[in-house]
Amino acid sequence: MRDRTRELLQGVRPTLVTTEGHMPAAVMLLLYERDGAEHVLFQVRSHRVEHHKGEISLPGGARDDDDESLLHTALRETHEEIGVPPDHVEVYGRLDDVVTRSNFVMSPYVGAITEPSPYPFRFARVEMERLLEVPLPYLLSGDASEQMVMQNGMEMTAYRFGEDLIFGATARVLTQFLDLLSRDEIPR
Repeated sequence: MRDRTRELLQGVRPTLVTTEGHMPAAVMLLLYERDGAEHVLFQVRSHRVEHHKGEISLPGGARDDDDESLLHTALRETHEEIGVPPDHVEVYGRLDDVVTRSNFVMSPYVGAITEPSPYPFRFARVEMERLLEVPLPYLLSGDASEQMVMQNGMEMTAYRFGEDLIFGATARVLTQFLDLLSRDEIPR
């Protein structure tokens, strides 16, 4: 699965959104092998953060002035939030930018933890309540997806795993990733 993911992402030319009027941010859609199956790592945000209290997100956050790139932002935030240092992540590529309701342009990167499981995650308890590990085969099966009507009346895809609901910008990133993996061919 990782070889295919790596190869698929090499062919992606992401759509980038200007940050004019928006704050730049970056996230990491991170794969983690556990119990012989690939999982996608999410975090359940704490109620002490400024934006998206209690929601499910990908590790990441706003770009700092001293971040050399958005990839640096995604890797730095992943390290700060869940304790995975950049040298334990193989970055496969980037997906299309996503504009969030809190006025960020979120640049999503995809990568995988290169260290064997179980991984010794360390959580930034101020920022997150817990880690959510969702099996990738379950997400690809279609059993997790459902349609959700937002407050503005728009319908969008969300994903349910037990009692947890992944929606909004995080779900849009996840949909991009799952659509990419569902392709019959690798783009050339």
